[in-house]
Amino acid sequence: MTKEEIRLQEDRERKANWKRWGPYLSERQWGTVREDYSAGGTAWDYFPHDHGRSRAYRWGEDGLGGISDRHQYICFALALWNGRDPILKERLFGLTGNEGNHGEDVKEYYFYLDSTPTHSYMKFLYKYPHAEFPYARLAEENRRRGKHDLEFELIDTGIFDGDRYFDVFIEYAKATPDDILIRIDTVNRGPEAAELHLLPTVWFRNTWSWGLDERKPRLRQDGSVEIAAIRLDHYYYGRRWLYCEGSPELLFTENETNNRRLFGSDNNSPYVKDGINDYLVLGRKNAVNPEASGTKASAHYTTTVAPGQTFTLRLRLTDASPATVKPL
Repeated sequence: MTKEEIRLQEDRERKANWKRWGPYLSERQWGTVREDYSAGGTAWDYFPHDHGRSRAYRWGEDGLGGISDRHQYICFALALWNGRDPILKERLFGLTGNEGNHGEDVKEYYFYLDSTPTHSYMKFLYKYPHAEFPYARLAEENRRRGKHDLEFELIDTGIFDGDRYFDVFIEYAKATPDDILIRIDTVNRGPEAAELHLLPTVWFRNTWSWGLDERKPRLRQDGSVEIAAIRLDHYYYGRRWLYCEGSPELLFTENETNNRRLFGSDNNSPYVKDGINDYLVLGRKNAVNPEASGTKASAHYTTTVAPGQTFTLRLRLTDASPATVKPL
């Protein structure tokens, strides 16, 4: 048997839970009936894309090229910022049924390149423009067009002219069912050097705010190891770590709704879901927790990639303790 066939057999016989982790993170949780509590069942309007970065989901999570455990208690995905966008690129952008001239439609370019049956290996590609992402223009032009017109796509905006974009490859490889190696390769396809912020992000789905289970997991910076490390403590999965290559800035906030931004009411926590976004994009230094603790955390890397060159990051999401882990 091949190694993958052995993994499948071990999983089938419940000797090893190879399918515990996989590409189970939704592409889109906003604007779905899963999160709809509106009186009239207007899911598209009740939870728009603009709320996605600020409002805690209840029944699932979304992210860019991300993974989660099968219960979606622990999530990992990549966020990006080109220094020009008005928000971090944490999730795919698209139009709801009321906005698109042909109904719901994602306005991004991304590709699932590979995955074994046990998800022991996975590969994903996202194409991220150098220029500011045209959120408003995509919505306005598609809203203007009728059902007999062609859809207005991202490439029609000219944002990819001159190949001014990054190819962002995300690869996952499992050493064991609970030891996941992560590699992110960012290739500058354009003719000029371009700056990019990369934020590999780990977080817990908010299971504690709904009155059914108040147990709250925790993320903390682990200062006991020489490499950058985020420690995860979860009541179901116990203790795990996200080890990060190099010396990134570790940013912590809470996966809690920003009531003040969305509804004009008080927040339950001084640190909220869009805290890392506001810290980086808006320069609000008090938006992240200086105690390096929370339920959502990012490792912040900044780089300038020369034309045709590749910037590589390596991370490891694992149950292997610092005493046993090897350097990345």
